[in-house]
Amino acid sequence: MSEAISVLLVDEDTDVLELAETFLEQSDDLSVTAVTSTSAALDHFETEPVDCVVSDYTMPEMTGTDLLEAIRDRDASMPFFLFTGRDARDIRQELDDESPTGYVRKGEGPDQYTQLADDIRDAVTN
Repeated sequence: MSEAISVLLVDEDTDVLELAETFLEQSDDLSVTAVTSTSAALDHFETEPVDCVVSDYTMPEMTGTDLLEAIRDRDASMPFFLFTGRDARDIRQELDDESPTGYVRKGEGPDQYTQLADDIRDAVTN
C-alpha cells in the first residue's frame, strides 16, 4: 500500500490519546488524526477521508458503541475498533445490530499498540 492508512483516533483522555497516537504513527503506513470527543470525531468523519476509526468506549457525549452505530450509519463497511479497558464481553451486551471490527484492550507497555496497528492494517487492506 503506497498511501498511508488514515486512522481517526478518539479518546477523551489526552494522555492516552497522545500515547496511542505516538505509538501508531511510528508505523510509516499509518496516519493518525486524534480527537477528544465523539462530536469532533463525527465532524472529522464527515469532512475528511478516513480508512479506520479507533475509539475508547467510555466517552462523555456518547459511548464508543454509540459512535460505532453513528459511523456505520454513514459507512456500513468502515473498520471500527474499540480500544478500551473494558472487557469485550461487557460491551457486546450493549450492541444492537452493529459489532466492531475488533477490540484491543488498553494496558501497560507497547504490545497493545502493536496489536492495534496490525489489526488496523489487516482490516483496511483485506
